[in-house]
Amino acid sequence: MKTAWLGVFAASALLVAGYVQASPELAAKNNCVACHQVDAKLVGPSFKEIAAKYADQADEAGYLAGKIKGGSTGVWGQIPMPPNVNVSDDDAKALAEWIKTLK
Repeated sequence: MKTAWLGVFAASALLVAGYVQASPELAAKNNCVACHQVDAKLVGPSFKEIAAKYADQADEAGYLAGKIKGGSTGVWGQIPMPPNVNVSDDDAKALAEWIKTLK
């Protein structure tokens, strides 16, 4: 029985790791790259700038996932980030976790 649970745990860990590693592709799929790049400002700040700004934020990933879904105004200048209602909660969380790794 322990062997079965170990196998399930290992497979789950691989799925989670693969999901987070796929975040650049996930950012493209959800059209984040129309306004953001990893290390250069485009329309909005780079993902690295976002990671640095919120590095000390309590529940950073949850906060960023909320911003991804709900948008924001005035945080990075006059251009607002529109809400991304078509991004799933799981995708928003995975994107936020990936952004955190770019510090």
